[in-house]
Amino acid sequence: MRCPEDQWPNEDRVKCIPKIIEFLSYEEPLGIALSAITSACSLLAISVLCIFIRFRDTPLVKANNRSLSYLLLVALLLCFICSFLFIGRPSIITCLIRQAVFGTIFSLCVSCIFAKTITVVIAFSATKPNSSLRKWVGSSVPNSMILTGSSIQSVICVSWVLMSPPYTELNMASKPDTIIAECNEGSSLGFCSMLGYMGLLATLSFFVAFLSRKLPDSFREGQCITFSMFVFLAVWISFIPTYLSSEGKNLVIVEVFAIMASSAGLLACLFFPKCYIILFRPELNTKQYVRGKQ
Repeated sequence: MRCPEDQWPNEDRVKCIPKIIEFLSYEEPLGIALSAITSACSLLAISVLCIFIRFRDTPLVKANNRSLSYLLLVALLLCFICSFLFIGRPSIITCLIRQAVFGTIFSLCVSCIFAKTITVVIAFSATKPNSSLRKWVGSSVPNSMILTGSSIQSVICVSWVLMSPPYTELNMASKPDTIIAECNEGSSLGFCSMLGYMGLLATLSFFVAFLSRKLPDSFREGQCITFSMFVFLAVWISFIPTYLSSEGKNLVIVEVFAIMASSAGLLACLFFPKCYIILFRPELNTKQYVRGKQ
């Protein structure tokens, strides 16, 4: 007799036993490791935010646009935290919101970096005699960029969830002796649109930062942003073919790793050099150094 779809014959083929249900669990070593790394990175982002708040009146922090830096650090913290939505047995709620939350938060993060780049370009270009950019200093252009960039992604994700919502699925066809508990994304077009828009924002930020890389050498904000966006794009470009060739919990592992690697790359490239100066080289935290005159 044939076993039911959710069962499998034992070794002697005399009775049916339940198939193993596979998903990335918090109890297995890899799930524990990813959770620990995500928690550590989250604490690191909180520590950097505390450093920037503690030294908010220093020239280096002021020159980095404090409000944008705070918002970017909070966005990076949320990027790390959203990794937890991918770990554990998929549920109706986690399947429904995890990709939408991930796409919206990352678009907010990249929009902040793009606005930060524009702010740096305006700030340094406005110091030149007869610069036409002086009228844009202190304007609401960066805030408008952040709002627009994240709003478009929000519309894409909400449309995706409303028109073809992701749902939980028990995949019994991929492995004969295993049931894969996974999320069916509902619409591949929605998933590709979300990733495509995020890639467009990142590419635009990379090119703007690349063009502004010749800012004063002592400040190096243009170089930091350029390298951070290069790391971000490299991670996600390599993610796509790996994601498409994976299945089951390996697919989830790939996405969690991409989220953590890209977020950690942005945090390290954008904020670690500044934290080093603030904590260990305070003599360089001066207006002269920030302006490239020292």
